[in-house]
Amino acid sequence: MDLLINILEQGLIFAIVSIGVFITYKILDFPDLSVDGTFPLGASITALCLLKGINPFTTCFIALILGALAGLVTGILHVKFKITNLLSGILVMTGLYSINLRIMGKSNIPFFNLKTMFSSGSKPILIIALFAIVSKVILDLFLKTKLGFVLRAVGDNENIVNSLGVNKNSIKVLGIMVSNALVALAGSLMCQYQGFSDVGMGTGVVVMGLASVILGESILGKLKFVKGTTMVLFGAIFYKIAIALALKAGFNPTDLKLITAVIVVITLSLKSSNFNLSFKKNINLGGESIAKTSKSLQNLQ
Repeated sequence: MDLLINILEQGLIFAIVSIGVFITYKILDFPDLSVDGTFPLGASITALCLLKGINPFTTCFIALILGALAGLVTGILHVKFKITNLLSGILVMTGLYSINLRIMGKSNIPFFNLKTMFSSGSKPILIIALFAIVSKVILDLFLKTKLGFVLRAVGDNENIVNSLGVNKNSIKVLGIMVSNALVALAGSLMCQYQGFSDVGMGTGVVVMGLASVILGESILGKLKFVKGTTMVLFGAIFYKIAIALALKAGFNPTDLKLITAVIVVITLSLKSSNFNLSFKKNINLGGESIAKTSKSLQNLQ
């Protein structure tokens, strides 16, 4: 039972990461690698705030804001300086490594004796589930707004947005900011859950998030009534279950990155007939079609 609860706790934390990755990869068609830097950014700023005695829940909000600012930098590099999406993410990810080290002052900060949001006596699963569900619900509500429809259209067909006289670059930057904000929030939760912050804890986060998105879509994709964010949330849990089974089978913890890569490869291979790596055509947001999105956008005029 304890193992199952532990899987759910970590799965729900990475569900927040996966929702952020879902925004960039599935909605915006933007392969954002900067999340590998914003995840430890959320953890490092949380460690600093906790050491200064700031309320643990307040530190989550601070991490959220700083994550959004990191996404803003990625977006500006892409839309203003015309740097490719991959390179923009890599540049921000690389720069954040040094920034995270400067924030913490060293590569690892333990804070087992400090007050965290899990020190109140409440069960961690309840707090983590609350954050994950609230993040999902807020994003679902946002995607139903006019701005949410525009965001979805930018990833599918930028010409539609241009024809409406909407600045597609601003919308794209907004999406990247929201994505990185969620990832930084997950980093804040993870470091408080683990009891330490490490500068290297973001390595491979983008692949884990992508694996969760793919797994969720593969297993629940045929259920048209299930929203994309719901698929991602369960996909993160499925991913953590797969990792736990691999460890139970005798694999070393050092093999986890390889296992993640294998999971992604296998899942993509099984979906090779209907999964497009460009993510331009296969947008599934709760069964709503692109035609409906386009029609709703026309009503904005």
